[in-house]
Amino acid sequence: MANTSAADSSAPISGVAGFGARAVFDEARAATIIAEHAGRPGAMLPMLHAIQAAFGCVPEAVKPMIAAALNLSRAEVHGVVSFYHDFRAAPAGRHVIKLCRAEACQSMGSESLHRGVLDRLGIALGETTRDGQVTVEAVYCLGLCATAPAALVDGRPVGRLTAQRLEGLVREAILA
Repeated sequence: MANTSAADSSAPISGVAGFGARAVFDEARAATIIAEHAGRPGAMLPMLHAIQAAFGCVPEAVKPMIAAALNLSRAEVHGVVSFYHDFRAAPAGRHVIKLCRAEACQSMGSESLHRGVLDRLGIALGETTRDGQVTVEAVYCLGLCATAPAALVDGRPVGRLTAQRLEGLVREAILA
């Protein structure tokens, strides 16, 4: 199966879209990001977003740093990170495909489309291919119900998916 384990704090983080081949966790850089946001009201979410933008994920090592800066427990920080599904413990692949699993898409046959692409890639929802090219995630409504089944491919909404169209989008993403 795919490699989705969280990177240790000193390990290179690879496959991060927009960061070239590698982004390495740097404690000093993380501390600077945290300090830039610490005085703001509601600072945790902006901190987490900035950390993820910098490193491609929210490394485990940054949670106690955020907790200390905000006078919170590590459990409180972990609770926020785990509650919001867009925060990652490991970097996403170079391309991210979010498959809609809401009722309208399901009623239009999305499950068989999803199963086909996941089987082809050899991964499950929430995983990244071994080569780091593609991460496939579930999303529970894209607001594209009239064009179901739908997906987001690298942030671009795509509706009226068929097995052939989804396969083409995956192939196009891999070759890009």
